[in-house]
Amino acid sequence: MFVFLALLALGSGLKKIGGPFWLSSPEYWIFPVQTIVCGGLVLLFRREYEFGKFQQPLFVCAVGAIIFAIWISPQMFFHAAPRLVGFDPAIFAQKPAVYWFTIIFRFARLVIVVPIVEEIFWRGFLLCYLIDDKFYAVPFGKFSAFSFWAVSAAFMLAHSMPDWIAAFITGMAYNAVAYRTKSLTSCVIVHALTNLLLGLWIMHTRQWGFW
Repeated sequence: MFVFLALLALGSGLKKIGGPFWLSSPEYWIFPVQTIVCGGLVLLFRREYEFGKFQQPLFVCAVGAIIFAIWISPQMFFHAAPRLVGFDPAIFAQKPAVYWFTIIFRFARLVIVVPIVEEIFWRGFLLCYLIDDKFYAVPFGKFSAFSFWAVSAAFMLAHSMPDWIAAFITGMAYNAVAYRTKSLTSCVIVHALTNLLLGLWIMHTRQWGFW
């Protein structure tokens, strides 16, 4: 998670400096780097994580779909302004190889790396650490009101301000998945499902600001 956030911070810093395209729009190369580096770190330390079996698939899928609907509801149901500015792979439309490289790595980051990295941190670590600093001894899915609200709030603050309401609800919902299923795998899958649906919707509507 530290590496993931450090790369995001690097991108933000380069964007402020500006200049050539690869400096003014660093997300087009930093996101693939995040995917490769953070995915590699997860694989390297895979024996350290206890994901558990996938539990309660219908419940998990229902939560994933509902959270997806919450994220897009301002634009879909309440006529909020479309979010058209953001990571737009169409800028490479004249270069098919680069275009598809960009799409593949964007979805790999969105659907695989982000759910695994974030769920290991938010639900696998912090939700337990805020109960006891010996977090490895805390049963996964143990409820604590303080850790529930603190993780939900921190998850919200990790997103941009326009997404705070949706992110806060998402944090609460994913915490609920952890409590009900007692499975980190279920938390990863609900996060991945939400992101997959959102990614497909973004490609369909071209609302790149949701990436």
